[in-house]
Amino acid sequence: MSDSINQLENMEEQESSIDYGKLIKDLLKYKKLYYKVLGITFVAACIIVLSLPSYYKCTVTLSPEMSSTRSSNSLASLASSFGVSLKGAMGNNTEALFPTVYPDLMKSTEFKCGLFGIPVTIEGDKKTGEPDRTMTYYDYLKDEQKKPWWSAAIGGAQKWVVSLFTDSVPEPNEVDPFRLTKKQAKIVKAIDKKVICDVDKKTMLITIEVTDQDPVICATMADSVKMRLQKAITDYRTSKARVDLEYNKKMYDEAKEDYDKACEEYVRFADGNQKVFLQNVRQKLSVLEDEMQLRRSIYRQLAGQIQQAEMRVQEDTPAFTTLQNATVPVQKSGPGRKKILLVFLFLAFLATSAWCLHKEGDLKPLLGFGS
Repeated sequence: MSDSINQLENMEEQESSIDYGKLIKDLLKYKKLYYKVLGITFVAACIIVLSLPSYYKCTVTLSPEMSSTRSSNSLASLASSFGVSLKGAMGNNTEALFPTVYPDLMKSTEFKCGLFGIPVTIEGDKKTGEPDRTMTYYDYLKDEQKKPWWSAAIGGAQKWVVSLFTDSVPEPNEVDPFRLTKKQAKIVKAIDKKVICDVDKKTMLITIEVTDQDPVICATMADSVKMRLQKAITDYRTSKARVDLEYNKKMYDEAKEDYDKACEEYVRFADGNQKVFLQNVRQKLSVLEDEMQLRRSIYRQLAGQIQQAEMRVQEDTPAFTTLQNATVPVQKSGPGRKKILLVFLFLAFLATSAWCLHKEGDLKPLLGFGS
């Protein structure tokens, strides 16, 4: 206890013994050095920050429908595909857990590969008469992204070195999420950084944020991602009901075909035996009529089941309320060039001050190591 008290007393004595006036005088001796270092840092920082491409952000906010546990089976299968088990946790609030899976769904490779083919348009310059250019989002990310000069130089050097030792392989026309090429995997990583989905666990509000260098493409992709997410969730939620609907339609078509055949056979037999009054003929006609009535009953029953299945699909289709639509951003979101410049200057000032204090022998006493 006494040792700690002594240490504290020594630290207080050292602090009181620091001559701040001397420190300032020692630093003022190196005015020219500060001017040189800060001037060079300013120029270098300007070169760096001006090379950074500008980017925009567009945010879309959705509120999903929170209904009963009608789609619990579809929800469990969807969650299990992402390694999340909802067994035991699914009660009357099963639907409340469902939006928390949305970010995982958007992070999946299949979802991001589905964004490759979305058409985007780069607006031309009306003053120079440059026309608009339309391309896929994949080609836009692959060919139209601006990079800092050092990144472009390093990338160009890497491509040149790789081209010396490997043969160029043509890019496949189709995208296979199971086996992506190096370029496709690179684009997938780029989309992972550009498209972000977040769900508020308290309010269950879905926020989709898209970052891009072009404001129009930024808003276009935000709206497209919203539509793709809604479609994906709708497909998952209505998967069981749609399977039942397709099965009922198949059974309905078969029942209708059987009913038509039974009607044709009955009419053909009845027309061919109009003047025949034998008992076996009448019995055969009665059997055919009963068969026709049975087929008609099944046919009508399946028609009603199709209507019920269609209603079930409609009931299971989730409703999304868009609280904030995609709009073309007017102001740039980054990079914060002024902040970056100030950080560079501040670090240069600290480093120069530390060197000057070390040169004058003031650094060790200032740090408490003694003279």
